[in-house]
Parts: sequence; C-alpha cells; structure tokens
Amino acid sequence: MALEARLRLPLARPTPATTFLSGSNPKSSHISFSIKPTSTSLSAANAPPPIVVVGSANADIYVEVDRLPLVGETVAARAGHSLAGGKGANQAACGGRLALGPTYLVARVGDDANGRLLEGALADAGGVRLDRVARAPGAPSGHAVVMLMPDGQNSIIIVGGANMEGWAAEVDPEDLDLIRQAGVLLLQREIPDWVNIQVAQAAKGAGVPVILDAGGMDAPVPGELLGLVDIFSPNETELARLTGMPTETFEQISQAAGACHKMGVKEVLVKLGSQGSALFVEGDEPIRQQIIPATEVVDTTGAGDTFTSAFAVALVEGKPKKECMRFAAAAASLCVRVKGAIPSMPDRESVMSLLETVQAE
Repeated sequence: MALEARLRLPLARPTPATTFLSGSNPKSSHISFSIKPTSTSLSAANAPPPIVVVGSANADIYVEVDRLPLVGETVAARAGHSLAGGKGANQAACGGRLALGPTYLVARVGDDANGRLLEGALADAGGVRLDRVARAPGAPSGHAVVMLMPDGQNSIIIVGGANMEGWAAEVDPEDLDLIRQAGVLLLQREIPDWVNIQVAQAAKGAGVPVILDAGGMDAPVPGELLGLVDIFSPNETELARLTGMPTETFEQISQAAGACHKMGVKEVLVKLGSQGSALFVEGDEPIRQQIIPATEVVDTTGAGDTFTSAFAVALVEGKPKKECMRFAAAAASLCVRVKGAIPSMPDRESVMSLLETVQAE
C-alpha cells in the first residue's frame, strides 16, 4: 500500500552505532548517570547515538471499571477517555524524555482524527523525532480498548489498523538508513513480523543491538526474528506462552529463559511485575533487580514499555547491565503513578532524583 503525507521535520544526522552488548563495561558501585542537558549544551560530538523505535501507535480508549464483565454481561464504567498509546509510541515517548541523544519513531498512522491525535501527543511528549512517522491513507489508525481496574491493573484489546496494514512491501530505504546509524533498535509485536525482520536485518548488518519486547500479537515469534535479536524482553506470561513452560517460580522462569537461549537469543530480560526483573545472559548467573516501590499505583499500562525503553537508554550510554536495570526500575516506578501510557512517562531528572533517594536509604 502506498504511503503518503510523511511528516517533515529536520532530520538530525545520527552518530554511528556503538554496540554495548558484550558486557565489558566495568562494574560501578553507584549510579553514574548525568542529568539530561539542554539542547544548547549537548553537542553532536558527545551525544550518544540515537535510539530508533520501530513499532505501533494506537489511540487508547480507556474505560475505568470496577471489574471485567462476565460473558453476556454489561457493566457500567466509572469514566472513559482517549489517550495516545501503542507499544512503539510508548517506548519512543519514554526514550525522548530520558535519552541524552535523539529518539526516533518509525511508525504508520491513519490519515484520520486518531492519527492527528497520535502525532500531536507524540510532539507534545517532547524529545521524539517524528521524521519517519507516515500516514497510510487506506487504513485507519490503530486503536486499543484499555479496561482499567481500581488497583491499576488492566486488560487490553488492540485493533491493528495502520500498524498492521499501512506498510509497503519493502521498508523505506530511508528508514533502514536511519536504523543502521542507531545506537539501539527497539521492536515490539504490534506491527507485522516481516517488518520487524527487515529492520532487524538492517540493524544486525550494521552492528546495531536489537531489543525485542514480546508484547503484542498472541502468536509464536518466528525463529528468523529471534535469531536477529540480541535482547528478548517478555514478561513472565509471555515467556510461558512462547516456551510452553511454567513460569510461576524463579527456577521455572530460569528454565524458560534457558529455552529461549536454545532458540538463539543470548540475553533474556524478563519483566516480573511486583517481583521486579531478571536478566538471563547465556552462560552467566542471572542479574536480578527488585522493584522500586511506587508511592501509589494508578495505572500499569505503560510500565513494561517504560522499563524496556529506559533499559535501552542506559544501554546506549554504555552503562553496566545491572545499572541499566536499576535505571529502568526507577522509570517504571514513576510511570505507574500517573494515568495513561504516554502521559505517565517520566523525565530524566525525576528518574535521577528517585535513584538518589533510593540509594540514600
């Protein structure tokens, strides 16, 4: 399907990619991130290479309910509203607020009201480059229904729209060129697998690390895609579905991560909800990170995307993996305190302040 009306913003030339997946960074005893400088003080020479997110953008229809309806039952919502979301847009918004260098989103939206809502929300989020967001006139924007419970937990139904139907048969060469110059490529499964495979091949050929968030379509991950992924990031439910193995205990999760290693993925970053997270690197002991408790849990919708994106931000900066996980845990802790996925994404200063507070305790 032909794509038209691409958003035209000035395209900053990215710095060539640097791979940080070797685990060779020295260990540090404290968090050593810097506060995000202003654009006037950040020169192209010292900025990290860009984060490139290829993924979905959805108009999220939130309905706040006391409980989910039973089959054949109608329940009344306490409130309802529309917000921008989608795993790709969420991760890009998070990267835009946290990264020292630029964050780009490569996505497809419809030429409709929801598409304009998404473009406006991403522009307002700050820090996200939209040069590679394109409108697909023949497909509506993707959208989702988010059923939000009082404890902040949610159930989500997505409708792919332009996320699934708006891509041409071959990924745009300009998109591939941008990916080859990235510091990391972030993928999810709310766009076609063949798109993920094409962009991952471009990244792999240029030595750019590829992180695949398992969230999205309820279908097996193609072996061809897994073979291109450096870090695979499921939650425990997605890990169980992928491997067909139980994930109720940490030992079971470790065994399931081992099954992923046998599929060709050397690093498995598992999001464990209230139990924190764990990174399983083939041949090494797992790295565990406890949650940083939130003062209040309002909405967990964007927590997983925030965690994955924040981890990528720290990775691009060359931080040790344990430090990446702490940074990501702090960002996720702040995210769940605000309603809505993109509106909940924290800025770098807030994450650094929380890390300093936790370290002082």
